[in-house]
Amino acid sequence: MADNDGAMEQAVRRGKSFLMKGSSSSGLSVYEHVTQVLTRILDERTPDAADIFETLSSDAKRERLVCPSPSPRDEAPCVVGLEQAKAWCRIFGKREEEVFDEDLPPLPDAMELPLPNLLEIANYFEQAGVMLDKNEAVRVMMSLKELTQNHPMDHCRFWGKILGTNSNYLVAEVEMTDWEEEEEEEQELGAHDTYEEEEKMEMPEKDGIAEENEEDKNDELPKSKYKAPLSIPKEPYQSGANKYLYFVCSEPGQPWERLPLVRPSDIVSARLIKRLFTGQLNAPVESYPPFAGNEKHLLRAQIARISAATQVSPLGFYHFEEEEEDEEEEQNEIMENPEYEEPEIGEMVESLSSWVHHTQYILPQGRCSWWNPLKHEDEMSEEEDEDSESNHPEPQVAPPLLTPLTEDAELNGHPPWTLRATSSLLPQFALAVVTSNLWPGAYTFSIGKRFENIYVGWGHKYTGKPFCPTLPPAPQKEYEIGLDVTEVLDPTVEEELAFKQLEAHEAEQTEEEEEEEEEEDAEEEDN
Repeated sequence: MADNDGAMEQAVRRGKSFLMKGSSSSGLSVYEHVTQVLTRILDERTPDAADIFETLSSDAKRERLVCPSPSPRDEAPCVVGLEQAKAWCRIFGKREEEVFDEDLPPLPDAMELPLPNLLEIANYFEQAGVMLDKNEAVRVMMSLKELTQNHPMDHCRFWGKILGTNSNYLVAEVEMTDWEEEEEEEQELGAHDTYEEEEKMEMPEKDGIAEENEEDKNDELPKSKYKAPLSIPKEPYQSGANKYLYFVCSEPGQPWERLPLVRPSDIVSARLIKRLFTGQLNAPVESYPPFAGNEKHLLRAQIARISAATQVSPLGFYHFEEEEEDEEEEQNEIMENPEYEEPEIGEMVESLSSWVHHTQYILPQGRCSWWNPLKHEDEMSEEEDEDSESNHPEPQVAPPLLTPLTEDAELNGHPPWTLRATSSLLPQFALAVVTSNLWPGAYTFSIGKRFENIYVGWGHKYTGKPFCPTLPPAPQKEYEIGLDVTEVLDPTVEEELAFKQLEAHEAEQTEEEEEEEEEEDAEEEDN
């Protein structure tokens, strides 16, 4: 009997271990599943459990399943803050003066605002490979509407987005009506001016009478004749690199802030540094060579550089104004061509000669029009003019407007532009797209008689090699060792006595020689 009981116990153990084996697909074992079903029946005291045992089993299995897609209740909470939500409500809500009232005359809802249809533009750029979120496009368009309502302007365009480490910059390009440049009083005194003011403050007055003596005149410090080089002035509004004004904001609904007019010195310095934007306009720019300004000045300089290099249009869309008075001004003023004919997509994609630059080139000086510093110097003598004829700076010449893209220089053997069509299967609905390889993120599409430019990137130019900061200037050389520079040590007493004895001995010898010469001369005369 004991042997039969032991065999039975071993059989039960083997059966239980078999039931506890997990499934290869779900990992659930029969023993665990049955235990779960029985526990539920005992807890809930389910009536007629034998009749609905299969249903209870399927419910237990369903509870163990993990849904791959979260349900609406499991969605992550929205990360939009309260302030951002209020800003969105403000731009999507109507203003008080826009509320309809039957007693008041109808408002000019159909009033034409210089507002671009950003949804349509985003649809075209999506075909070109530039993904603009439609929800963000709607918010940006409503934010641009608020900008056009608050500032009278003739032209408004979504320039693009410049990415930053903390936040991004949404850039709007506008042309204001009746806008006058605010005079910024930035008077930086030179070293000699500061010194003269300090000297005047330190000079004591004696009974209100200035004592002028020869000794005082001799004690005056020499004045420096150094003249600091003239700073290159910035171009006025609606000309050159300051043809348009630019407003930026971090998120749609936030207030737009106008960037200052770009200075030539900022453009020259921006070409020598490479720095990521932080998204804060007043953040300092720490770089070498030092940048004289905040992040808003660097941002404005980069926008000017990107616009001058990447704003292109189809050939024939613009043409020069026909004026015979000033030939030079004709090259800087263009207008839309009413006789422009719609080109074929195949021609736009085959050659770069079908695209032209319609924005002025920025010279190495930092301006679109060259500024001669010699003409603006106040005091220059004729002799200085004659001597400095060989040192006259050569005028910098920029390529004219509407220059084809074929004239752009290559960078390390790489073409500066890339042409393509959005679709080769449906060419009748395709768009012609040109992409800049020098400024990654600059795109232009053309379809029919319409084209648009946009930039979405970090605001850096592709150089083809790792960025190397500018080296500091070489240290000045030390004075060469020589008699003119080396200081002679004072002689000792013994050396002075020996020197005096040597001088006395040489004097005696010279006197004896002179006496001998006189005696010889007297003898010759007697003979």
